[in-house]
Amino acid sequence: MTSILKRNRIKDTVSFILGILLLGFLIQFAGSLKGDRLVFPGVPEILKAFFRMLGRPETYRLILTSMKHLIQSLAVASVIGIFVGILEGYSDLVRSLLKPFMIFLRSIPMIVMVVIIMVLTKYTRVPIIATTLFLIPLISEAVCEGYRNLDPNLIDVYRLNGSFSMYVMTHVHLPLMAGYLKQAYISSVGMGLKLVVSTEYLVQTRNSLGKAVYSSSYFNEYEEIYAYALIMIALVLIVSWIPALITKVFRRKA
Repeated sequence: MTSILKRNRIKDTVSFILGILLLGFLIQFAGSLKGDRLVFPGVPEILKAFFRMLGRPETYRLILTSMKHLIQSLAVASVIGIFVGILEGYSDLVRSLLKPFMIFLRSIPMIVMVVIIMVLTKYTRVPIIATTLFLIPLISEAVCEGYRNLDPNLIDVYRLNGSFSMYVMTHVHLPLMAGYLKQAYISSVGMGLKLVVSTEYLVQTRNSLGKAVYSSSYFNEYEEIYAYALIMIALVLIVSWIPALITKVFRRKA
């Protein structure tokens, strides 16, 4: 069993590396096809800009700002999403009542949502509020599906020992829904970072990755734009281990 898991991990790693090489090839091919090395710089130029950025202290200040926005958004979206998801799973009436609102959040164009929030609040709050609103449906839907797929026999066991409470939710429901939560957070991390950087770009948040991307595009430094993309990919990969850690914690409690 262990050897099979190791082989699967090796295959996943090799496939991931091949995917990176394929992406680099496509960028090179697009540059050759378009004949514009300004918009499609070569992979060596992108990697050179990437490592140059990693050596700058200000790059980590940009990362810190955007990651702070992401973590705050995920925290608020998690609290609201888990609460709403459990209510939706518990009651068909609540699910039907909130369904139009969730469809609205999933389908509204991001630019429209950002503009509305910009009018209603300070620009510094826009990345957090906008990202939170877009992530709530992702988390609540996963929690709702997890709640509805709980083993009825296990639910009957806790009912024999008392009514629903916060203790029951954290020690019974959430551990049993750990798989659904893990998948929701994996999706939320990648989506959340893209939303955070996009909103930072739109509202020109100071000392952020979004502002840095805007500055690079303004001065036609496209190799830096691709390098920032690599940095964001690396951040998503690093942060993605958190769902696995949360899942292990919940499984220990179960």
